[in-house]
Amino acid sequence: MIEIRNIEKSYDSLQVLKGINLDIVSGEVVSIVGPSGAGKTTLLQIIGSLERPNSGVVKYDGSNIFTLKESQLARFRNENIGFVFQFHQLLPEFSLLENVAMPALIGGKNRSEAFERARTLIEYLGLKNRENHRPAELSGGERQRAAVARALINKPKVVLADEPSGSLDSKNRQELHQLFFDLRRDMNQTFVIVTHDESLAADCDRIIKMQDGQIVDIIKNQNTK
Repeated sequence: MIEIRNIEKSYDSLQVLKGINLDIVSGEVVSIVGPSGAGKTTLLQIIGSLERPNSGVVKYDGSNIFTLKESQLARFRNENIGFVFQFHQLLPEFSLLENVAMPALIGGKNRSEAFERARTLIEYLGLKNRENHRPAELSGGERQRAAVARALINKPKVVLADEPSGSLDSKNRQELHQLFFDLRRDMNQTFVIVTHDESLAADCDRIIKMQDGQIVDIIKNQNTK
């Protein structure tokens, strides 16, 4: 589904990525691990079209996304890629329901369709009685579940998560990890997750190990959830 070929990225004289090659298959849950400065987040941002590489190709279903103009790329991103960040990034002035529906509204869905889809996801994630609450009224685990719902609103090809459980306590971390695998089971959702959490990485279909801007090992898990 996603082909990543010969990706290089530099910031001034600092080369962050050095010829990355990777394939992501539909329905996979893949973790990217490695020390700070390995290039994990930069790679995730390039896969998500938030950054352009200096050279190389990222293809979704055979199409190189970096041949698109910025406006086309923004639309592609909205329709095909969901994002979950460490600190949820919900908009504080909007309710949980409005936050979840936001990418659909930005993408041009009509209000009733966007809110119907948002309510379906909110109920699936066990947040039905919280849909009118604002982020400040939610627990950390609830905010991160809301962020997952928002990432799923446009039925993306892939959800990219950058340290999604990094700000959670152990109970909420475990519940969020289980959620990723439930979504793969129930929706065939694809996840690429940058994480320092060894337990999450160990449960993934594949572990991509990075160091100094390169992939140094790929471990396939024979006992995935």
